Amino acid sequence: MPVERSAGAVIYRATKKGKEYLLLHHRQNEKTKRRDVDGHWDFPKGHLEKKEKTEDTARREIKEETGITNLIFIPGFKETIHYFVRHETEKRLKFVAFFLVKTNKGKVRISWEHQGYAWLPFKEAYELLTYKNAKDVLKKAHNFLSKKGL
Repeated sequence: MPVERSAGAVIYRATKKGKEYLLLHHRQNEKTKRRDVDGHWDFPKGHLEKKEKTEDTARREIKEETGITNLIFIPGFKETIHYFVRHETEKRLKFVAFFLVKTNKGKVRISWEHQGYAWLPFKEAYELLTYKNAKDVLKKAHNFLSKKGL
């Protein structure tokens, strides 16, 4: 079975009200006409390019999808999820590695792949995320930050 690899990040910023997490509102996939009619909410992520390191992919995808370049990768957090995707008629196993990233930027410039974004506190971000595996990654990132006192 073919395998795809991607990387992305849970991005957060500190505000007077507390931590806020960045979610992107993806456009509906016209080819698959998935059930998420208005698209889905998720983190920035994308495919690894040849000979690209995972963290470099996450950094590139964040820049391409959000315009944010002021990034601090938090040491000790890397969470990998996997799920199946369909590419034309072929089923593939996809692995996505997520990093935890801090920024002090609030302005986001979304890419053509997205129709919106939101900076939200944990509870609201958790509720808005579309997929369970993304919710699990957010919960682990939030708990990691709490344990580290960040």
